[in-house]
Amino acid sequence: MICAYFTPFLKKTDNRAISMGNRGVYKRSDKPIVIYSQPTNPQLLSVTMPETDDPSTGLFKKYLTNNRIFKDREVLRHSYRPQILPHRKPQIDEVASILAPSLRNETPSNILIYGKTGTGKTACVRYVGSELEKASSKMGTLCRIVHLNCEVIDTQYRVLAQIAKCLDVVDEMSSDKTRTHIPMTGWPTDQVYAELKNQLEAGGGVLVIVLDEIDKLVKKSGDDTLYNLTRINADLKSSKVSIIGISNDLSFKDFLDPRVLSSLSEEEIVFPPYNAPQLVDILAQRAEQAFVTGAIAEGVIPLCAALAAQEHGDARRALDLFRISGELADRDEESKQVTEGHVKQAQAKIETDSMIECIATLPTQSKLILYSMLILEQLGQNIFTSGEVSRIYQDIAPSIELDVLTHRRITDLISELNMLGVINTRVVSRGRYGRTKEMWFDANTGKIREVVLKDSRLNGLKDLDVSQMEAKWLKTWFR
Repeated sequence: MICAYFTPFLKKTDNRAISMGNRGVYKRSDKPIVIYSQPTNPQLLSVTMPETDDPSTGLFKKYLTNNRIFKDREVLRHSYRPQILPHRKPQIDEVASILAPSLRNETPSNILIYGKTGTGKTACVRYVGSELEKASSKMGTLCRIVHLNCEVIDTQYRVLAQIAKCLDVVDEMSSDKTRTHIPMTGWPTDQVYAELKNQLEAGGGVLVIVLDEIDKLVKKSGDDTLYNLTRINADLKSSKVSIIGISNDLSFKDFLDPRVLSSLSEEEIVFPPYNAPQLVDILAQRAEQAFVTGAIAEGVIPLCAALAAQEHGDARRALDLFRISGELADRDEESKQVTEGHVKQAQAKIETDSMIECIATLPTQSKLILYSMLILEQLGQNIFTSGEVSRIYQDIAPSIELDVLTHRRITDLISELNMLGVINTRVVSRGRYGRTKEMWFDANTGKIREVVLKDSRLNGLKDLDVSQMEAKWLKTWFR
């Protein structure tokens, strides 16, 4: 047997040689060479290289090989589209009955759909839309669905341009012409509207435009978009357009022109919240696909459903709770099942306010500045300035034996609190008195106060008598 010996950096030469016995004379070089020779030690014939694990998966190996809990956790995500939507058949049938005329190339009525978060509005509309497109392809008609999230696409220009972008128009124009593509910015709105009409006419058929979170569009850019879309059929000859608006805010109709409202809300559908038994059915259906058989302990699904039903029957909340419970069990190497204990841990994890955690880890000086703002709010100052905060801070800092910071440093710490989202700020002009920064709270100040006072160095503030301070401060410098 011939063995290959790798001897790097050697080459055969006649000067400054290194003896290699009967295998030749070599010296160091920049390139490795291979020397073939009969091994003198018989044991080398049976030597094999040991197999080594792939180091790139070493850190994650124990997580990748552990499949005792999940089969497919993506089934529990909001983005998953189930083929069956429990307890929403009446709503699905109603939407389908309204859109059915589109299969006869007739214009269906516009629909407004209301319901709280997590009641299945978007899932039902997407399901009906996909079934409509399947039916139209079998019947030889053209029905298309364009689904827009108005929380992201929230201006008239972007809505019109995105609709045009999503259209799968069969270009029937002559070969010497090309279809114009609308850029996402740069055109006048009337030009975008005119080009959208041209594309609709070129394609024909029926287009159903779904405006999810329609209230965000109205509040951001008014009702001009809806006015144009609800009247676009008057300018079309070979195509039809129908609009479905989805919202969880009933008050957004107050922002609409009566003419827009009458055209848009030709049909209205309300999605009621899920109750606990209905949520049990939804979770049980997902559990069959998401979890390994036997991975869910008895009582887990009813507990998740009951906790979610307490919060207005939000199915998304129930799915999040169910998924996080499974993830906690999956990370616990000793757990073989998802238990009620994991559900309670998941509930606590979801309810943990990230802002409160952020406040708890702030430096003591930042907490004291935050407490100065709380005092101002307690005294009736819902909006206060950096100067007022600085004066309160300078008065109470010595009482708990903290060094008093300069006004510039206080302003820097206030900016950090604003960056973290603990407070809101704005710069206002006071005319000849210059510019100043105003600030206020959006969050629950009672919880913020509780967290701030947990700092051992601020314990002395618990006994602070704000009523005695009020007369002293309000007379001098409160506006």
